[in-house]
Amino acid sequence: MLVDSPCRQNDAAALRTQWGFSDALTDADKLALVLTEHRLELRKLDEPKLGAVAVDFVTGASAHRRKFGGGKGQTIAKAIGIKAKAGLKVIDATAGLGRDAFVFASLGCQVTLVERSPVVAALLADGLQRAYQDPEIGEWMQANMSLVFDSGIDWLSQASTDVVYLDPMFPHKKKSALVKKEMRVFQHLVGPDLDADALLAPALAAAQYRVVVKRPDYAPWLDEQKPTLAFATKNNRFDVYVNKAIS
Repeated sequence: MLVDSPCRQNDAAALRTQWGFSDALTDADKLALVLTEHRLELRKLDEPKLGAVAVDFVTGASAHRRKFGGGKGQTIAKAIGIKAKAGLKVIDATAGLGRDAFVFASLGCQVTLVERSPVVAALLADGLQRAYQDPEIGEWMQANMSLVFDSGIDWLSQASTDVVYLDPMFPHKKKSALVKKEMRVFQHLVGPDLDADALLAPALAAAQYRVVVKRPDYAPWLDEQKPTLAFATKNNRFDVYVNKAIS
């Protein structure tokens, strides 16, 4: 992990200790975490034009989606079952950058984000801490979003919740691999979730009401199990496995 701001040397040292990051780069390194004055970033060193990847729940796309994204009428909200019950407890067992989890939280769900990559978890933790301090959204963010650094499979095996949400990394078609910079960086960092199929059974055991799996429209069902129903968008599909009706 590198430091871009001299005033944050102590913060960088604490992060290295917490997450086990090194302060040195090798010639083979193509990704680097960089602590700037305001946030923690992930940069792809061999493709600087991609820009940095960071977690920002306060401004930008997250703020726009919170204010103008369609609320409970969004397809993802329907899949989760938000219209049927307020205050659902949701485990996002493949949290990534937390964008879908933020939608759930902004609609009143209590969301536990589970992430097993220390790099991604560190980015999430940084974004959450900044959001917790924001005067506009900080209070409900602290109430509705929390992070667990663990394997989704392991965490689900001892968890209980209303809904489990899964969005495992799936190999993207070549023509779509360049669409989002985050996807290119993530594929380089963690690759596809080769154990994704193993998530479904513990998810179904942990969820009182349903499991929702986000998939590219061309991807097969998770663990080859047909869902109870599905909600389709332009590029994605939300497969819903119902344990019982939400009431």
